[in-house]
Amino acid sequence: MPKYDYGYGSSRMLVGDAIYEIALKSDKIFGVTSDVGGSFRKFRELYPDHYVDTGIAEQNATGIAAGLAIEGFKPYIVGMIPFLTMRAFEQVRTDICYQNLPVTIIGTGGGLVSTGGATHNAMEDVSIMRTLANMSVVSVSDPNMVKLLIHKSLDWQGPLFIRQAGGKSDRVIYEPGSYDVEIGKGMMARPGKDATIFVHGGIVADALDVAEDLSAKEGFDVRVIDMYSIKPIDKELVFAAVRETGNIVVVEDHLRRGGLFSAIAEILLEEGLCPAKFKALGVPDVYAAYGPGEELREKYGYGKTAMADTIREFLK
Repeated sequence: MPKYDYGYGSSRMLVGDAIYEIALKSDKIFGVTSDVGGSFRKFRELYPDHYVDTGIAEQNATGIAAGLAIEGFKPYIVGMIPFLTMRAFEQVRTDICYQNLPVTIIGTGGGLVSTGGATHNAMEDVSIMRTLANMSVVSVSDPNMVKLLIHKSLDWQGPLFIRQAGGKSDRVIYEPGSYDVEIGKGMMARPGKDATIFVHGGIVADALDVAEDLSAKEGFDVRVIDMYSIKPIDKELVFAAVRETGNIVVVEDHLRRGGLFSAIAEILLEEGLCPAKFKALGVPDVYAAYGPGEELREKYGYGKTAMADTIREFLK
């Protein structure tokens, strides 16, 4: 089987499996959704009285989850990212984060993958959520990763935002059972000494393809770091990559500013550490158009072509 290619899976279904599994461990689990409750099917059968569907009313879902957390429950909100992070922003900020409640928000549609056009594209969410006090932010690159993160979230004491991409047919890039995750850490998905690609979410697979292709055809040894935890961020992993490879490109299915690139730039400035070369690839300052994610990434200059061209520019 080719490296970084272990088939496909549905992270949405694995969300449901993981919530069901942790509900077998704890009777405090509550499922809350705003009309996107398919992944709760098994959980609803186990705990029908621990499931709330508010309909298309994300503000209500957020407020209900906060109330449940105050009463000692562990709520999981599942919905679409643009509406959980923007329509319900005030409730997330004031009801959940201000009170530092253990509510986990699981969103689908991260980046330009929704095919629903500008209103449904989630390209500001990392920036929005990581600015909130007490909120932690993670981004899923492999469908099996979401199960691991949900299990870790059971003991997580504060608010947590889990970002998924499409969630329906996601490429499995890590051999199942071969890795673990920890909130606050990143993972070196591929070693390398010439340059580093920092990336998160569904396009980690693209970065790995680019690195393998550049190695095979042009001899460039490119490190790929899956920075699945954006807040808290793994400072030592970032510092090591800068010191050891010098050339840094950050690629994300998100606006170029405010997300992972900005998070990395902040900690490098605080440390007084400067890469030899440092570039951001992501959505420019536009409201992205309608279309499939891969096509839009190429259009806006952060697809596989742009990643490869940036590494060549760094190393020419």
